Amino acid sequence: MPETDLSLLIDAAQDAGEIARRFVGNDLDISHKDADNSPVTAADLAVNRMLEDKLRHARPDYGWLSEESPDNAARLSAEALFVIDPIDGTRSFIEGSRTWAHALAVVRDGRVEAAVVYLPLRDKLYAASLGHGARLNGRPIGVSRRAESDGAEVLATRPSVDPRHWPGGLPDLRRSHRPSLAYRLSLVAEGRYDAMVTFRPSWEWDIAAGALILTEAGARVTDRRGGALRFNNPHPQTDGVLAANPALHGALLDRVL
Repeated sequence: MPETDLSLLIDAAQDAGEIARRFVGNDLDISHKDADNSPVTAADLAVNRMLEDKLRHARPDYGWLSEESPDNAARLSAEALFVIDPIDGTRSFIEGSRTWAHALAVVRDGRVEAAVVYLPLRDKLYAASLGHGARLNGRPIGVSRRAESDGAEVLATRPSVDPRHWPGGLPDLRRSHRPSLAYRLSLVAEGRYDAMVTFRPSWEWDIAAGALILTEAGARVTDRRGGALRFNNPHPQTDGVLAANPALHGALLDRVL
């Protein structure tokens, strides 16, 4: 990985924050995608255009995968690629919340090697590079040490705590939620929550950056069944996500399988 990939992502994320801020409180020109009726705003598209121009100009040999760009099979043969969510938590952005994020990652040979999750309205910039730890605003961070599933503070949607997903028995956990999946992952990396779980198929652009930040913070991050996460798949989704420190991850996985 070129030494400057992480600094490139940090710079691009901060530029994305400047663009997104200009749209706050203004006309968002909201439309809805044909595939799933999810909203997209003028801010999503403006941030995406800037990121694609800036990042691909800096690394013309890298592939490109973004929520707001048409997919191109050429990325599958690229040794490295950018995996981008211009605004993760678009509904929150529309509602005027501060919990949306820019999620940027560099993936090489299926592994994330550099990652940034930036929440400009909360002044929180999470960053990691493979083998060099995770940081929040430059300060090292690490996951919690809770080993028992009962009493764990877990970020999850309400459907994720339906007992049908927990054949081993639903733990007596304390559930919280944040709209941005990238932010949920980062909060666990920061140690503010013990675990994050989603049983829904998860788009790579939502989780790639957070997955590395979590791993570098000491977590085990897998799909919902404990399988390793690999990125740049032909269909860019994973079978859910389960993330926690290794001991708690094992305790939760025992209840899921």
